[in-house]
Amino acid sequence: MLVVAPQPFYQDRGTPIALRQVLQALSELGRQVDLVTYPVGLDVPLPGLRVFRSSNPLRYSSVPIGFSLRKLVLDLPLVWTLRARLAAERYSCIHAIEEAAFPAVLLARGRGVPCLYDMQSSMAEQLGRLGPLRSASGRRLLDGAERWLLRRSSMVVTSAGLASRVRQMVPRTPVREWHFPSTPGEVDGVAVARLRARLGLAGPGPVVLYSGTFEEYQGLPDLIDAIPLVLAQAPSARFVFVGAQAADDLPDRAAGLIGAGVLRVVDRQPRDEMGSFLAMADVLVSPRAYGGNLPLKIFDYLAAGRPIVATDIPTHRSVLDEDRAVLVAPEAAELARGILTLLADPAKAGRLAAAGRSYARTHLGWDGFVRSVATLYHEVEQHARARR
Repeated sequence: MLVVAPQPFYQDRGTPIALRQVLQALSELGRQVDLVTYPVGLDVPLPGLRVFRSSNPLRYSSVPIGFSLRKLVLDLPLVWTLRARLAAERYSCIHAIEEAAFPAVLLARGRGVPCLYDMQSSMAEQLGRLGPLRSASGRRLLDGAERWLLRRSSMVVTSAGLASRVRQMVPRTPVREWHFPSTPGEVDGVAVARLRARLGLAGPGPVVLYSGTFEEYQGLPDLIDAIPLVLAQAPSARFVFVGAQAADDLPDRAAGLIGAGVLRVVDRQPRDEMGSFLAMADVLVSPRAYGGNLPLKIFDYLAAGRPIVATDIPTHRSVLDEDRAVLVAPEAAELARGILTLLADPAKAGRLAAAGRSYARTHLGWDGFVRSVATLYHEVEQHARARR
């Protein structure tokens, strides 16, 4: 089968992490996979996987998260590489991620090959927040383009939380949701102590941790505004934000919190080192302001066995409920209230943490994920046969 991914692969960030897990599952299932991807990223050797990287005419060494001119420039040679692979091989299925699905569905139809659209996020939702596309006519145009793509896909698989959007837009297109496996939650206490010391977190004060990108939709400004409100009642609390990159900008008011030593901002970490950060936290926070796709960190938060505060938006509700998290309105005062509730009530924090870890062990294990990938591709092939 052919997978086309308009991302830097491999890098430790959202979609590439998800893609790596899918490729690992396909490898374990004995599938032969060709991957067409950007000319940026680390090689990941897997049995049965061949990687074809598109050209890099402007010699880019990095690709920012989200929409960018750099991404558009790299998408053009990616399409040419996709065409070349389809001309050279006969594939049983094309698995196209995000915007690569537009050329993929057209090329797939011409060859009678089923196309699985991997909808990691709603492109209409993301682009609809940019400049002139914010207008009503711009949103109609974007929704129309997304509906066109959804109707022409053999099947759609979405990030958790997005399937309802697909069903509303195109009820007749088959849709499934990803529930990605979580990383193990057991971490050596010595490693956690070393990490606290490295970050200068002296004393027994509680740690409130956020991990992820610093994009606008993640809601970090509200979490920053919540910090003084938490400190007013829990002055020993310390906040840690993990995932900073050189181009990220935090609001000016964050500088005073960093200078006062109550906020630590840590660069993006390798995925295999995040277990210690999550284990160090007394509270894990997802202050996401908007967006229909569930952030992958929620799966790892659950497995970490730490209490969670998350904004009460539909995407979080696709996995979290009041038995596994404190859900609050997406605003500073409510985030502070949720954090303080857990810091003041260790028994409740323990119940939520245990329930989250139990859910992860039951629903987010690796073997179950591999079975779900096998079922997904079986359904794609069945659907293609039925259409023929």
